[in-house]
Amino acid sequence: MDTLGFEPHDHAGCIDGCIASVDAQCKAQGLQFTPVRKRVLEILLQEHRALGAYEILDRLREEGLGSQPPVAYRALDFLVKNHFAHKIERLNAFIACTHPGEKHAPIFMICRQCNTVAEAHTNPSKGQLGQAARDAGFHIERTVVEAEGLCPKCYQANAV
Repeated sequence: MDTLGFEPHDHAGCIDGCIASVDAQCKAQGLQFTPVRKRVLEILLQEHRALGAYEILDRLREEGLGSQPPVAYRALDFLVKNHFAHKIERLNAFIACTHPGEKHAPIFMICRQCNTVAEAHTNPSKGQLGQAARDAGFHIERTVVEAEGLCPKCYQANAV
């Protein structure tokens, strides 16, 4: 299982790589990666935690990129629709995708203390869920798995 979010990494490289990947994919698919869409993705990438639409809108407003909710919601809709970001249902918030543009079944681990979110990838057609679906004759098209707990840093801080 591939996970990103809790472990230390080159954060600047993470941001630059993701933006470059999304830009290239948009060009290849004829999608408009507008300055507002790019900035919203950059905002999501700055922290590995989910951000609400109004939190994003506040940052856009401060930078003179828009002050009305549709500005943020349209950019977020574009990013989610094209698999560049995910909506964290439990928090009604958004996070940048760690594998932008790839169709996958993410699992989100949400730290209840620091709100860091890590994304891991699985295959829902395998394991117990896949077997239960096959037994029922059900074909899985989309899964959303969100687990709440403590990240390694917060867990260690609480154990001391």
